[in-house]
Amino acid sequence: MAKKFFGLPRVVQIILLILPIVGYIVELVVRWSAVIEKFTILNLVAALIYTFLGWGIVLQIIDIIWILLFKHLFLTKA
Repeated sequence: MAKKFFGLPRVVQIILLILPIVGYIVELVVRWSAVIEKFTILNLVAALIYTFLGWGIVLQIIDIIWILLFKHLFLTKA
């Protein structure tokens, strides 16, 4: 699922992350699928952080900026 998300156009990724509840669910799904697809300690730590603290808008804004600059979520590569 993470590879499919990163394969989407940047505009679609940003729209999915901007919506409050949808953004949190998308982040959880993408981050945990990245842990399953490519297990690294960094992916696991990022998934745990976003599971417990990701409901805040600040982390979603960081991810939107990170996608614009580096084309992947903050601390997550698949």
